[in-house]
Amino acid sequence: MEHLHSTEAAVRALREIAREYNLEFEVSHDIGADRTSRRTAAGVAVTTDADGSLPHEAFVEFGGSPRVSVRLYPDDDAVISVDGVECHDVPRDHVPPFLRSVLGGLAYVKGRRFPPGYWLVVPLPGDATYKELIPMISLTPWLSGKVR
Repeated sequence: MEHLHSTEAAVRALREIAREYNLEFEVSHDIGADRTSRRTAAGVAVTTDADGSLPHEAFVEFGGSPRVSVRLYPDDDAVISVDGVECHDVPRDHVPPFLRSVLGGLAYVKGRRFPPGYWLVVPLPGDATYKELIPMISLTPWLSGKVR
């Protein structure tokens, strides 16, 4: 996995994935401690972190099915939403392979009778696998089509 040193590098990687899969791509940026969601304690009119850098957060939405969005945080992690199922604390370097797994058909939904429930399972190259519980009422047509 390539190391993404910045939010901007991650946005470029996501833009390339959108091109690969021929998906629409929208991005919005929040730059500065006064604009990013995890910097609310920075103080009024403070735009830089203590080291003088400008924190950069981005929200990316992909067109098509499944509905996918990514919120990239300045702290090297992200939240990825796949058809309403949110995967929190995904390291920024795992975001591109995570999306390739979802968009490339490797991700699937695993169901259990007891305890009842469904999980979105997203395997990544190597040993990493993400599993996220899907609320029963949230099984969209795309998720239903991925049940194994």
